[in-house]
Amino acid sequence: MEQTDPRKLLVDVARIFDRLKIAYLVTGGMAVFAWGRPRFTADIDVVVEIKPADVKALGKALRDLGRAGYFDEEVANEVVRNGGEFNFIDGVTGIKVDFWISSNNNFDLSRFKRRTAKEISGEKIYFTSPEDLILSKLKWYKESRSNRHLEDAESVFKISGTVLDMDYLEKWGKKLGVEEDLKKLKS
Repeated sequence: MEQTDPRKLLVDVARIFDRLKIAYLVTGGMAVFAWGRPRFTADIDVVVEIKPADVKALGKALRDLGRAGYFDEEVANEVVRNGGEFNFIDGVTGIKVDFWISSNNNFDLSRFKRRTAKEISGEKIYFTSPEDLILSKLKWYKESRSNRHLEDAESVFKISGTVLDMDYLEKWGKKLGVEEDLKKLKS
């Protein structure tokens, strides 16, 4: 498989979202790269607000990237209806894009309102805010106990700390049940 910068695929996918008018925000390792300490990530995680009617066009656009990619439209349709995640795997690079369906709960609604555009390769790409990335990583840590999530949250907190909205973090930390881990980050 070809070694490549995953940001190229991210830009291609973001262009598709823009063309199809699908709201998205980049999260996971790519967002940690944007807000914290750069680290290797083998995939691209995006939260999407997608309707069942958009799945066919999304699948076609992803396959039209001309990279012999894998996309299971049946699985994507089921996930869009029921929640969860589906993916696209680029056939040339092996890079996987995970599409997480927005649950439209209050936290997801807030994340979409607060998403932040950053320029990648001359294109405007929407990322989760650093506060929402910290909160998401602490949520994942609470559920999985994977130190990777805690390390990512610490990295974003240390590097973006001077610009963080601490009131927002504390409010949502309580609502999401991650206030104790958030306190540890702050100390």
